[in-house]
Amino acid sequence: MATFKDFRNSVKPNWCPGCGDFSVQAAIQRACANIGLEPEQVAVISGIGCSGRISGYINAYGLHGIHGRSLPIAQGLKMANRELTVIASGGDGDGFAIGTSHTIHAMRRNIDMTYIVMDNQIYGLTKGQTSPVSELGFVTKSTPKGSIEVPLSPLELAMSAGATFIAQTMSSDLKGMVSLIEQGLQHKGFSFINVFSPCVTFNKINTYDWYKENVKDLSEYEGYDPQDRVNAMRVLMENHGMIAGLIYQDTERQSYESHVKGFREEGLVKQDLTFDPGRFRELVGEFM
Repeated sequence: MATFKDFRNSVKPNWCPGCGDFSVQAAIQRACANIGLEPEQVAVISGIGCSGRISGYINAYGLHGIHGRSLPIAQGLKMANRELTVIASGGDGDGFAIGTSHTIHAMRRNIDMTYIVMDNQIYGLTKGQTSPVSELGFVTKSTPKGSIEVPLSPLELAMSAGATFIAQTMSSDLKGMVSLIEQGLQHKGFSFINVFSPCVTFNKINTYDWYKENVKDLSEYEGYDPQDRVNAMRVLMENHGMIAGLIYQDTERQSYESHVKGFREEGLVKQDLTFDPGRFRELVGEFM
């Protein structure tokens, strides 16, 4: 049985010291080991940005995709081999800017996979510009007089788009993050986990201390039911999305794969894909 160490490789992360992404990487490795997965059963697909490097730092199948496109790649992989546990990852710019449409449609499809966003509310790799989730008035190199755009609300977006598992945590809470990732990996459908992962180099506002002061834990809500969609949205809106915990889970809705007629349980790699030449000519003849 695999352990946390089995999901390590020899590649040393080049994130800035103190970056929250280190904790996210560790949480993914721990969660995979805790639920009994082996490295060859996992695939990590990432996008562009500091967070995009994570696919190369975990001992599993991995692919570093292009900007905003980790989700279509990950969905294709899951459809080709539903035996794999597929994890897509990226930053707030990757998922909520250039990749927004992919994020929305992946959520509504409900393919059985997990999407982990490392949200630092800034563009870190390109040296500190405003992101789609930066607050009004946020001063960066791209908004020297302060951002005048209303920030996107990722969790409300996920609720509206139809994600069946929605959670949020902070990279400083390793235990809580591991637990949520475990739950997300075991959920049968699309799991969205937003992680507040501070950029210690370019974002001096949304720091570890700032998140601790501003993020409210759902444990403070006595009797909170994550299956109550209306209440989940109300709590999100009342707290402007600054909530940590399992926010919403729909255990009734079936995954996308279960609706595809004739979709086999075994992956393509195990299937006989040989095609009868006569049948091929017959099909081609229909277009001649």
